[in-house]
Amino acid sequence: MCRSIRPLNNLEPPATSDEVGAAALQYVRKVAGTTHPSLVNQAAFDQAVAEIARATQHLLEHLTTHAAPRNREDEAARARSRAAVRYGTPA
Repeated sequence: MCRSIRPLNNLEPPATSDEVGAAALQYVRKVAGTTHPSLVNQAAFDQAVAEIARATQHLLEHLTTHAAPRNREDEAARARSRAAVRYGTPA
């Protein structure tokens, strides 16, 4: 759905509440079709973000895996490598 929403499961160190909140905000923005809701819709928008963040945190706490945790630095290096191939190396 959104390229900028990254997997948060099985990271070392675990995903922070800020990362979970940012993913929830991106999701709500995508579904709502707006990055800045009108004043009349702000409360519903904020409530949706909070509920999705809470559900996401619950999901992450209850998922189990047998895979080794992914290292954040390794994941970032792979993403930079993919971006360099896709967009070319910046001059």
